[in-house]
Amino acid sequence: MSTKLKTSEIGYDIDILVQGYPGKAVCHGGLGWSTVVLIRGHGCNILVDTGGFGMRGLLQEKLDDHGLKPGNISHVLLTHSHYDHSVNWTMFPNAKIFLGKIELDWALREPWGTTPVPELYVEKLNDWPTLVTLNDGDEALPYISAFVAPGHTPGCLVFLLSGQNRDLIFTGDAAKNRAELVSGNTDMTYDPAISRDSIGMIWKLWKQRSGSIVIPGHDVPLAQEDGVIRKLGKHEAAIKSWSGDDMETTTLYRLFDQ
Repeated sequence: MSTKLKTSEIGYDIDILVQGYPGKAVCHGGLGWSTVVLIRGHGCNILVDTGGFGMRGLLQEKLDDHGLKPGNISHVLLTHSHYDHSVNWTMFPNAKIFLGKIELDWALREPWGTTPVPELYVEKLNDWPTLVTLNDGDEALPYISAFVAPGHTPGCLVFLLSGQNRDLIFTGDAAKNRAELVSGNTDMTYDPAISRDSIGMIWKLWKQRSGSIVIPGHDVPLAQEDGVIRKLGKHEAAIKSWSGDDMETTTLYRLFDQ
């Protein structure tokens, strides 16, 4: 599904290329179905996050649908260094790659094999000639600013796209889904209290302007009015299983909203 949100008043069009899903595998560790967003305007083709390895073919297809090739992507904004959001930065050879300075410093120091950080990819990114590291409050691109929102990782970034009449807030995994935003409680955090503070910061940004939209790292876009959250879309996910005696016989397990 591609959900398009337009902010034509500032010259950006926003398309959700891959819609994240608010789920967690029960028997196989992480699930990692994350959101990838395309932002076009001001002479730029921008991605917010890049998904994991399994998403590479799908990203190619979604970019083709928009008349783009990986080489046309000019900027990649990474919310954090975990594999399911960052590892495909290597698909975009002509892009400037943006990552939080705190996040990069932390990811490089972490002992190998202990976190969802793709160690070799982060080491390569550290030496990449077009890497740009961001600090809290930096303007990454026209009308797009970065805010440090620690908890899920020490240097998670939230990106704020400031429109004329509303803002778009890309939370990555600082707030992965609606449940975290409503409850203030988080799954997979280094410090629950710090994550709660970051969610409070997101709410503060969200309430600054009526009509603003949050795009979480693993959920559909969300709007709120007087603190009551409304989903702007439906969850769509499915798993196909080869459970028979031939390749033609499959079982489809749907994870759709009713």
